[in-house]
Amino acid sequence: MAELLDRLQRAELPAAAQAFRAEVKDFIAREMPPLGADVRARSWMGFDAAFSRKLAARGWVGVTLPKAYGGAELDAFRRFVLVEELLAVGAPVAAHWIADRQSGPLINKFGSEAQKQSYLPRICRAEVFFCIGMSEPNSGSDLASIGTRAVRTERGWVLNGRKIWTTNADKCDYSIALVRTSGLPADRQAGLSQFIVDLRLPGVTVRPIVDLSGDAHFSEMFFDDVLLAGDALIGQEGQGWQQVNAELAFERSGPERLYSSVVLVDAWIRWMRRNGQIEQHAETLGRLLAHLATLRQMSIAVTAKLAAGESPLVEAALVKELGTTYEQEIPSIVEAALGASPGQPADPELLRAAAYLSHMAPTFSLRGGTREILRGMIARGLGLR
Repeated sequence: MAELLDRLQRAELPAAAQAFRAEVKDFIAREMPPLGADVRARSWMGFDAAFSRKLAARGWVGVTLPKAYGGAELDAFRRFVLVEELLAVGAPVAAHWIADRQSGPLINKFGSEAQKQSYLPRICRAEVFFCIGMSEPNSGSDLASIGTRAVRTERGWVLNGRKIWTTNADKCDYSIALVRTSGLPADRQAGLSQFIVDLRLPGVTVRPIVDLSGDAHFSEMFFDDVLLAGDALIGQEGQGWQQVNAELAFERSGPERLYSSVVLVDAWIRWMRRNGQIEQHAETLGRLLAHLATLRQMSIAVTAKLAAGESPLVEAALVKELGTTYEQEIPSIVEAALGASPGQPADPELLRAAAYLSHMAPTFSLRGGTREILRGMIARGLGLR
């Protein structure tokens, strides 16, 4: 364990990133519409294309992409600040989220020049939105067992199979799908490749999945003899496993793995101040904030590794596992505190936010890799497997 923790050396946000924070706060104050806590709790699941385009007009979509393709070419630290400020206020960022965090950087790193010219400028203008095609029925986060297959033909590739738990696929234009191009699921990591799939192509069916809260953030995607052009392949055939692991380091390490329930904590604090209950719950509140401060420091340490060009898979898995556990605990802690004062009616907005997050919290440890998968990665990082 000591060796793994040594790889998470304390890091500070550079002065330029701290100065950038003021710009972001000013933008949010001007552009963030007044929303209730229960709506803000949806945050990076909240799809608002108009808000994403406002961010894009400011230059804050595709923030790490090169200026030559329309990006802001900001470093990982300033992206951390931008993400942290947006999530802290519950900004609806889901429309551009996947493309900004993963799809754009993946295309920039592994894509052809034609792919970069085609997709990256439109991502940076928030004109096109991406989703991730990884999980499959009966496979979950065990990506190595993927069965969706693309077969090369004279006209390109023919795609058949099914993906599930795809965030906002019904609202997106493209999916970057991890599929098998050779071998069998028993071959595990070998024979996997990534494709850019236009979700309007014939043979593509997307069905939203309604969750317990009544929202439909996730979807199933069905591919029935979908003909993909030859240039839909991204990177090298058979290198999908290596490419997707580099991509997942971006997904698992960011502030979105810490801030999903923080809007509820803010609403609870405001309610306690109005009702003179801060002292009664000071110990609980202090523990929550100390926990957040520690996790945030760990996330900054991973960001420093990304900024240095490293691919900190194990460190990111550790932050994601601890971060989602924290996010999951908040709704039950706040609800228990509210229940301890049954004679003090709670604010309806606070109750709606608590109810929404209670419904959604079980999914926090599924997205971006299940708890079991991440703990397996951490165990390997510690030399225990």
